[in-house]
Amino acid sequence: MEEKYCYTHPHPAVTVDCIVLSPEGGEMNVLLVERKDEPFKGHWAFPGGFMEINEDAAAAARRELREETGIAVGQMMQLGAYTRPDRDPRERVISIAYVAYFDKRPEVAAGDDAAKAQWFPVKALPPMAFDHAEMLRDVQELITPV
Repeated sequence: MEEKYCYTHPHPAVTVDCIVLSPEGGEMNVLLVERKDEPFKGHWAFPGGFMEINEDAAAAARRELREETGIAVGQMMQLGAYTRPDRDPRERVISIAYVAYFDKRPEVAAGDDAAKAQWFPVKALPPMAFDHAEMLRDVQELITPV
């Protein structure tokens, strides 16, 4: 039986985004999906999506990554939460970003609401949807030696 909740304050939606990296080929690569649907239809983004009511954020990230790219990931590191009120034109959305790392890039196949799934060199990225370029900058600050 599904429970119904009624609160006086509006609640934001929660999404997850997966930043998947691989250094294969002598340079850092990142996995992106081309969005099949609006908003940002045809733009590139990190695999991700809305968290379901019965799952935690890490489980949602693993599910979305598998649904959109066909790859399964074990360990992920939580990068942070992205909370800018206008980050998603549909509604108030908070995203929890995760980072995964593969020494060797796994084969990917687009699925679910991804039109394409493809590896890109970090230094040659297409324009990205939402605030995903900001997320990638945050990852780069973490992994770049001082």
